[in-house]
Amino acid sequence: MPLLVFGHRNPDTDAICAAIAYANFLRQTTRPDAIAACCGAPNQRTEYALRVAGLAPPRIVMDVRPVVEDVCETDVTLATCDEVFYEVYERMDDRGLRSIPVVDGDGKLAGIVSLLPLLELVLNSGVNPLQSRQVRTNLAKIVAVLGGEFQHEVHPQRDEDLILSVGAMSAAGFTEHIQQFPAEKLIVVSGDRPTIQLPALELGVRALVVTGGFALSEGLLQLAKARGIAVLRSPFDTATTTMRIKAAQLISNVVDREFISLQARMTVADARKEIFRSPQTVFPVIEDGELVGVLSKSDLVNPPKTELVLVDHNELAQAVPGADEATIVEVLDHHRLGGSLKSTEPIRLTMEPVGSTCTLVAKMFRSHNIAPSPGIALCMASGMISDTLYLRSPTTTDTDREMLSWLQQFCEVRLEQFAEDFFQVGSALRTCTPEQVVREDCKEFEESGQRFSISQIEEIGFDLFWQRKKELFQALEGLAAEHGLEFSALLVTDIVSNGSLLMMSSEPEGWEDINYPELEDRLYQLDGVVSRKKQLLPLITSLLDMTVR
Repeated sequence: MPLLVFGHRNPDTDAICAAIAYANFLRQTTRPDAIAACCGAPNQRTEYALRVAGLAPPRIVMDVRPVVEDVCETDVTLATCDEVFYEVYERMDDRGLRSIPVVDGDGKLAGIVSLLPLLELVLNSGVNPLQSRQVRTNLAKIVAVLGGEFQHEVHPQRDEDLILSVGAMSAAGFTEHIQQFPAEKLIVVSGDRPTIQLPALELGVRALVVTGGFALSEGLLQLAKARGIAVLRSPFDTATTTMRIKAAQLISNVVDREFISLQARMTVADARKEIFRSPQTVFPVIEDGELVGVLSKSDLVNPPKTELVLVDHNELAQAVPGADEATIVEVLDHHRLGGSLKSTEPIRLTMEPVGSTCTLVAKMFRSHNIAPSPGIALCMASGMISDTLYLRSPTTTDTDREMLSWLQQFCEVRLEQFAEDFFQVGSALRTCTPEQVVREDCKEFEESGQRFSISQIEEIGFDLFWQRKKELFQALEGLAAEHGLEFSALLVTDIVSNGSLLMMSSEPEGWEDINYPELEDRLYQLDGVVSRKKQLLPLITSLLDMTVR
């Protein structure tokens, strides 16, 4: 399984670009299997940045909990409904398997065949002498299992129920014996004994098998042809030939068609519940109706965990679903340290109070003397420009300025012009539904026992906001209700005036101490506030703390 480098849910440009750039860095240094991933589609500004940089967006992965296809065996040993015991048992014995899937002529899953029912095909003699002699097969399969040949073919591919009779007695006794059975179903096994072969042919049996490598005499062969009787030659002695004919039985009658199959994208946890009490030993794995693998219970005992690197976040509430069941090997972030992240082993933590996670990635490239490609350089610059509002945000540090200047030498565009174009693209208020607006860059937090979310969008002016205010209130209230939050906030930042409007789904206790102008119910003017991380979150945290004291 590859190492997935993930930004937070509802990712912004910094999260997407940091994931792409850091995965690129890891592939050049320690992890050639690193892949950038995200659990949400990039917004229009991010798409613009990646398009200019000539980079593909990260792989979209909505859940990193291990699924059945991650742990199943994909090199599947199969049987087909038209195969016989000898073929299937030999294959299972070679690979030490107790059960294998069975497919029909179109390759569709038909059932499962297991070792014990297979063995009963040839070993179950029972008390009924007729049942012990019955063999369902076709003559072509018998010839193949014997490694023999036809002296005369008659409907060799026809599947039929045959009755096996061995001519190992006196001619008189044999004649009396075979008259007990329907002649058209009899397959008679005999050595080079014309006294046995002649009465069999005169009775009109279905087939005659001559053992020991012998051939039927020319005169008797002509009789067989006249009577429409198939004649087979076996290189083995009579006893071995008899056992091999029994081993040429079609497996279709012992295929279990009542079985449990698992969907490839089913989580390992759900699969474990599904098969826990089942006596079945192997479980076919299906994707879009096609067999893609098999799973045994032992595969679920200690399944491999997905390995993750978290960038631009460090709280599980903000991470891709399933991160709590994955192995987090590294965190690269510029936010506060949350309280939900735990690990069973030491992990690498890189956290610095800079304006952008891409700043930290750029430092990695420079410290290792790795010159980023023009596309990766612009990718990192895009994350920094977005998160620092092109170095105008109060979160901007000297390190951000230094790293952006260092990246300029690798970029094929002027960053000043690129930043201007970047902010002109992709107004969320112009192109997104209200529900998309409040989820576009949304992070969840927990403070003083209260869970809440803060979303942020950047716009040029507030004109569109005032036009869509009512529907945005409704979408924000819906977001809070959907996730069971105490409240949800939307920070709409004007990148020209360096100020914001703050919309609240509801106001928690103590909110009256916010000390910013309330323009109308649950809507505030926050001049000079442009950072969720450094300005708004600390403000909300302080207000919630006051209600606890």
